[in-house]
Amino acid sequence: MNVFAQYEYRDSNRIGISFGVNQFTLNTTNFETKPGSGWNAGLSMRGNFYDDWDMVYAMQFSENNFTATTTSGFISNEAVNYKLSSVQISLMLSYKIIENHLSFEFGPLVQVNGKLNVEKGKENNIITGTTLLAKDIVDISTFNFYPVIGITAGVRHVRLNVSYQYGINNMLGNLNSQNLGYSFKGNPGILNGNLILYL
Repeated sequence: MNVFAQYEYRDSNRIGISFGVNQFTLNTTNFETKPGSGWNAGLSMRGNFYDDWDMVYAMQFSENNFTATTTSGFISNEAVNYKLSSVQISLMLSYKIIENHLSFEFGPLVQVNGKLNVEKGKENNIITGTTLLAKDIVDISTFNFYPVIGITAGVRHVRLNVSYQYGINNMLGNLNSQNLGYSFKGNPGILNGNLILYL
């Protein structure tokens, strides 16, 4: 009598530690902005969901940066840097194109924002195209919702993830309740590149 069995290794419930960089763009017509670079760090849990699908839960801490064009005294077109600290919580479906090597992810993400931090010494610069000071627009909306798409590639324990997320709701919406004299609208877009170490 012979008994023969096969078992396929499954990457079930693997904890990931991630760190990397991001490029943040604030898409708005209220004033001129340019994207800036920041950093990411976080934790994730990847587990088998169904057939060729994984589910990925993740929390990421980020520092995002962008610049706005301002005027200071006789100096025009002076860039002022804004820094945004945030926490992101995501739930992603991951389709395994090649087991343990290549997958495609998509899903929703919620971001909790702090206030914008204006570059020191430039708080009283006038934002070009407005009568507002750089410090007048720091109290942005607390929550943002993003759909996210991305690709993860590598080996079992070390993988690179590249993703893009676009904010659906108005990140500057909270400014509209502050009687600043403008109708603000701005949608963030973030390009992320993270290295993930799976334990």
